[in-house]
Amino acid sequence: MTAAANPEKMGFQTEAKKILHLMIHSLYSNREIFLRELVSNASDACDKLRFEALQAPELLEGGADPGIRISFDSEAGTLTISDNGIGMSRQEVIDNLGTIARSGTAQFLEALSGDQKKDSQLIGQFGVGFYSSFIVADKVVVETRRAGLGADQGVRWTCEGEAEFTVEDVDKAERGTVITLHLKDDAKEFADAWRLRSLIKKYSDHIAVPISLPATKAEDESADEEWEVVNDATALWVKPKSELSDDDYKNFYKHVSHDFRDPLTWSHNRVEGKFDYTSLLYIPSEPMFDLYQREAPRGVKLYVQRTFIMDDAEQFLPLYLRFVKGVVDSNDLPLNVSREILQDSAAVTSIRTALTKRVLDMLESLVKDRPEDYGSFWEHFGSVLKEGVAEDFANRERIAKLLRFNSTTSANSDDRTSLDAYKSRAGDEHKKIYFLIADSYKAAASSPYLEIFRKKGIEVLLLTDRIDEWLMSYLTEFDGTPLQNIAKGELDFADEDGKESADDKPEEGKTSPLTEKIKSHLGDEVEDVRITRRLTESPACLVGAEHDLGVQMRKLLEAAGQAVPHSKPVLEINPDHPLLTELAAQEGDRGEDLAWVIYGQAQLSAGEQLENPAEFVQRLNRLLLRATV
Repeated sequence: MTAAANPEKMGFQTEAKKILHLMIHSLYSNREIFLRELVSNASDACDKLRFEALQAPELLEGGADPGIRISFDSEAGTLTISDNGIGMSRQEVIDNLGTIARSGTAQFLEALSGDQKKDSQLIGQFGVGFYSSFIVADKVVVETRRAGLGADQGVRWTCEGEAEFTVEDVDKAERGTVITLHLKDDAKEFADAWRLRSLIKKYSDHIAVPISLPATKAEDESADEEWEVVNDATALWVKPKSELSDDDYKNFYKHVSHDFRDPLTWSHNRVEGKFDYTSLLYIPSEPMFDLYQREAPRGVKLYVQRTFIMDDAEQFLPLYLRFVKGVVDSNDLPLNVSREILQDSAAVTSIRTALTKRVLDMLESLVKDRPEDYGSFWEHFGSVLKEGVAEDFANRERIAKLLRFNSTTSANSDDRTSLDAYKSRAGDEHKKIYFLIADSYKAAASSPYLEIFRKKGIEVLLLTDRIDEWLMSYLTEFDGTPLQNIAKGELDFADEDGKESADDKPEEGKTSPLTEKIKSHLGDEVEDVRITRRLTESPACLVGAEHDLGVQMRKLLEAAGQAVPHSKPVLEINPDHPLLTELAAQEGDRGEDLAWVIYGQAQLSAGEQLENPAEFVQRLNRLLLRATV
């Protein structure tokens, strides 16, 4: 290595400085993660070299097969991780090492809890990767040269973990990257052969690239440095399941997902037939930070004949299963595969269909064998799984069976039921599945729309997720039974028991003058005023037409900046309520105020916002003052 040239001092982005400061000045309980991250990066560099060399064999430069070497100097307190993978150019060094967590820096900072033990797990979760070096090092030096570039186009990157880093040109004969960590005084334990060997076996034994440490020598042996491969260097997914332990699967998950938590479950399969492939799929125990960013990179790692192709092969699973991690290795895809070829490949379509069914199988097994774990899964990933009802028609019925909702039989908001369980409790005499949409469990459970259903002992599902109204626009029936929103359209209880009691029928002759009086006060604010069969205790409620947008959907569209079509609700009144009895006897301003207050109450009960809250308060105050006179 010759003297450096063209040194350039540069600064980190503002958010990157904050994360570096956090790593340098905090004592994390899982400091050993840095080695796993650096080895994973080196392994990826070797995989990428193999892939690019398929089209450009000269990138191999006639050198040795890709590998990783880890060495240390106990006296100097340094640790060096080197690989002969693809390497980086000067611009790639600036782009990749000058920015931290490029896809989610702000989210990373927002997620920090202040608990050092918990926050240490976020390092892996947010893909900070290389920068975990600063957990154990106060200075990091990277020397690299991209394969195919001249020996005089090497680059040295130096950083002491604060606001700036230096980039300079160096001569580097070998392709690849060398990272030298100058260990902190309290991290010298990592400059030890036994400690490094144990960490490699723990985190990286399955990596398909050989990882070597300096061989232990007797005093009389040659002074030439020899290397010893310490990892198994076999792709875990190609091993028979009988040779793998649960710990093997868990450690591999942490490698492919950069998640420190154990997975919830996994499925390892070798398929032989029209298309041959191996898959190892994981369902995480908790979500990554970008779960709700539909445009974020997603998908499994793709290998073809054990040659790495891409990190985020999104073509193999639908978007609503974007939380799934893992590996797919197929012998039936071309080695020069591109995203365009993947999209048009019959093999990809076949594998995608099979993997989707495999994930649904995993979830169904959780429901059957580990219901508490499925409850945890639903808490974290249920909203994303719901997207499948709209996006995957072929599996809609299977996905519907996996849905979970609160209902009027729930003891609390954590007590959820399935559509199958609802039908089982309802019995054959009930011809519909009833549901109500609200902003929260408390709002739904106390809603006036439930009054007649409680009186009749009919269970109602309580939907409180912000996408539930959108979901139910696609899920119109389940197992042959139609679903009905109890806040829309007309209720026909004759469908439930074959007959209708006299209490269910409005006495229109008695109350017609009252409905006309309310309509005259409200004017064009409502489509109609009619006698309700929904209420037994409340004075009034709003009912939309069967195909009108509900409150939740209107809020979603408005938040997205979309135009919302205007529709007028129907005001249904309970003529036996004392407020309606009072309204029937009142004329003039008092009657008008009472009509508008009853209408405002119905809006609030439906989860709507009042168009003019001040006017509502004024009318209410006038009524209260008159009542005290």
